[in-house]
Amino acid sequence: MKLMGFNFTKIQVEKFKDRVENLKIGTRIDVSDITEAKSRILKTKEEIIVVKFLFGLDYEPKMAKIDLEGNLILSLDSKQAKEVLKDWKDKKMSEELRITLFNLILKKATLKALQLEEEMNLPIHMRLPSLKISEKKDNQ
Repeated sequence: MKLMGFNFTKIQVEKFKDRVENLKIGTRIDVSDITEAKSRILKTKEEIIVVKFLFGLDYEPKMAKIDLEGNLILSLDSKQAKEVLKDWKDKKMSEELRITLFNLILKKATLKALQLEEEMNLPIHMRLPSLKISEKKDNQ
């Protein structure tokens, strides 16, 4: 499976309050549709599928909300594509595919969410790396 493209179709940020006590940030990821893409421009031996997704962050209690919707365009071998599309008719997908898709969505959407959080002066939804001064030992 190869990632051929990624784009956002909806970016929505709402800030309801500046500060709240006991803030909890919840993350939502959902695949809303998987379809086969037909293209006369892009000729390939593999099949191309489009995965529509939603990535959301909820700042509770009712402080803010970020919703990102978009598409992943994937290239899969013919057998795998047929299996994915067949499973999706029943709104199912293999655990391997789900993890792969969610990791791709997390990677791309988290970067956009961090940018939006900075612009809207919202708390960051994940822990960022930081440096600390180490304590020196007496015998050094």
